[in-house]
Amino acid sequence: MKKNGFLKEIILVVLGLLTLTCGKAAEKHHLNIVFIGNSITQGVGLEKPSHEAPPVQAVLYLGRQAGVGEVKFSNQGVSGCTTVDYLPETHTLFDRAKQAADQFADEDWATLIFSIMLGTNDSAIKGTNGAPVSPEQYTRNMMRIIDELLTLYPTCKVVVHRPIWYSPNTYNGTQYMQEGLDRLISYYPEIQKLVKTYEEKAPGQVFLGDTEAFGFFRENEAKFQHEQGNAGIFFLHPNKEGAKDLGEFWGKAIYNLLGL
Repeated sequence: MKKNGFLKEIILVVLGLLTLTCGKAAEKHHLNIVFIGNSITQGVGLEKPSHEAPPVQAVLYLGRQAGVGEVKFSNQGVSGCTTVDYLPETHTLFDRAKQAADQFADEDWATLIFSIMLGTNDSAIKGTNGAPVSPEQYTRNMMRIIDELLTLYPTCKVVVHRPIWYSPNTYNGTQYMQEGLDRLISYYPEIQKLVKTYEEKAPGQVFLGDTEAFGFFRENEAKFQHEQGNAGIFFLHPNKEGAKDLGEFWGKAIYNLLGL
């Protein structure tokens, strides 16, 4: 009888462990993501941006990953915008992003994430609001945006992606050229320092996102739309395949911060 009782206890312990393990395996991380960016984020030039833009592709990627549950998102990419346009005190694009985030306010069971890729239009020689934006001013603008997001949404996470490469002859309504590309490259160390600052200022909330897409697109012009500009065919906006690639780069960066 004692032996049977002991076996019963072992069986109950094993069942308990199995139940706990299964419960953890079934646990899903639900995400609400607000994508902040420019025309690249918006999906300009794509036939069906509502289905093909990088944010859509990032969400599709995340939905295929283990441990990720429901993923909702809002694409707040606006063509031509700079960090200047997104400054909270302007009460323009930042307010739109806030309205999008507020739609998720009651869903405290999901992690609120802001995915940011800004800088392309800041780097221009002329033609966009505030351009050219110096690396130092770019950092100040980004910090102003992020500080306000952390104030409004104290439990949110912010992911800052490196802006992707564009060709040095890029010149549409806005003039970028080699000078602009050089300035864009100078933003990357600023982003790295920015994230480092928040490691102490707001631990576990601000992360360096994708850094690989810049080099990927520099080596893969076939992933761009071929656009006619004032200095010939230029490469700025990803095509359908490129948008999928970029979205997956973003999705991987977001997934990594979840620690699953």
